[in-house]
Amino acid sequence: MKNSINRREFSVAVSSLVAGTALAEKAGSDQLGNVLPCRRLGKTELQVTRYCPGGMHIEWMKSEADSARAVELCIEKGVRFFDTAYMYGRGRSEELYGKYLSPKYRDQVIIMSKTTGRNAKSVREQLDGGLKRMKTDRIDVYLMHAVNSQEDAEARIKGGALDELRRAKESGKIGHIGFSGHRTPSAHNWLLNEGFPDAEVVLMPINVADPSYDSFILKTLPLLQKKDVGVLAMKTLGNAGLLGGTRGGIKGDAVGTGRAVVPDILSVRDAHRFALSLPVASIVAGSNDLDQLKQNLESAETFQPLEETERERLIAACSAHGKTGEMEFYKWPKMRPERT
Repeated sequence: MKNSINRREFSVAVSSLVAGTALAEKAGSDQLGNVLPCRRLGKTELQVTRYCPGGMHIEWMKSEADSARAVELCIEKGVRFFDTAYMYGRGRSEELYGKYLSPKYRDQVIIMSKTTGRNAKSVREQLDGGLKRMKTDRIDVYLMHAVNSQEDAEARIKGGALDELRRAKESGKIGHIGFSGHRTPSAHNWLLNEGFPDAEVVLMPINVADPSYDSFILKTLPLLQKKDVGVLAMKTLGNAGLLGGTRGGIKGDAVGTGRAVVPDILSVRDAHRFALSLPVASIVAGSNDLDQLKQNLESAETFQPLEETERERLIAACSAHGKTGEMEFYKWPKMRPERT
């Protein structure tokens, strides 16, 4: 077990983090219709919709027609923030945006993409390729993706990956830069304090299991608030870990082999409410098909913040399962749990 904190201590810690920031939303409309409530993305000053569809899952849809319909459905329901990355189908997700998002909606949406490049050359190739695939001359938010450790971060910086991001921002190819990671808060904190102090956006796991095991919420979120870095929540269902999956990020992997908390202990809606009730700008959540996407959009549309007593109830209900780390398998060095 990586954390030793009871549910009351956690609730107090989270209450001090929330302090009204989670409700700082703006509702509105544009020429496309009503827009989901938007939140400020930290020092970038971008206003992003509270829900952002995960770009990996856009590429996973059953057919290209479903991928196209997913984009249209998001637009219809007021989404104006879209995620993708080169690693999602080796550019296929970006190509789909280039066909179905950018041609009609580029001026109304904010696009985030990511690079796994470990040196300047590979970052430049992925960025320039993404611009071409998405048929755009700029990417609003671009992240150094999936940083697994301080050593990993140091290697990428030494290879020139970060310098390339900064050059691309200076040239206007990128609007804002930052990083993401699934594995450990210690890498995030090192980057924020030393390796990448000019980071403007961070994408990290935020869910009901996180506080019980090497917690990004407890260890990194306060630092992000202090530095006014835009916070984006991913893994709100533990990459299907909350559903009982043990390799939920692998396409086609069956869910149900681990210990599930959804739906017997909490609903998908409550899992999303938990994340959105924290000081995050948006949740980046994937949908494997159009039905799941409709559920995610409904959760975003009908969101109501959790009261402190509700948050305590969810913490208590999930703590026994969360403390082993099994529901957040992506935090394990070799995708294996630490047994307690």
